[in-house]
Amino acid sequence: MKTALFLAGAFLLAFAGSPSALAAEMPASASLPGDSVYHVDATLTDQHGKTRRFDEGRGKPVIASMFYSSCKFVCPLIIDSVRKTERTLTDAEREHLGVLLVSLDPDKDTPAVLGQLANKRHIDSPRWHLARAEAPDVRRIAAVLGVQYKRLDDGEFSHSSVLILLDAQGRIVARSEKLGDVDPDFLAAVRKTLQAAP
Repeated sequence: MKTALFLAGAFLLAFAGSPSALAAEMPASASLPGDSVYHVDATLTDQHGKTRRFDEGRGKPVIASMFYSSCKFVCPLIIDSVRKTERTLTDAEREHLGVLLVSLDPDKDTPAVLGQLANKRHIDSPRWHLARAEAPDVRRIAAVLGVQYKRLDDGEFSHSSVLILLDAQGRIVARSEKLGDVDPDFLAAVRKTLQAAP
């Protein structure tokens, strides 16, 4: 119930309360549950320059977060936290888990820059997507994920540092603000969600 209320509020923030705007942003998929984040119609471009829809993660659990490549402190910990969580899983479990990190800084985080970051951090798994979106889509995704952010005068960002677990239908089932190490509660939710996935 709390998740549904939270998502409803996030949608209102994302679409400024306009029913027509909300309807225009909904993909033509009646089979999604009402509290799925994948109702947001957004286009992403990943570190390989591949264009993908936000809802392409549908069908398997996804760990999602938002970051920016020039961040020197918190954002590297977001990547490390996902990796440490993944390392506790079996190979079979990892194979069915996606990772989506969406940039808060689309002006600087081009696909080439995201590709350089992926190379620097040795992210070569096809399950990992470092992605950018145009600013309006960044706002929509941040709103529906419950990520607050603000660009600072020096060009840096103040933002929520959180890992978000989405189930196969894009429902938020767990969140963790514990960075730098494995959050046992979040890990348990990941395993449970993987077991429940089709």
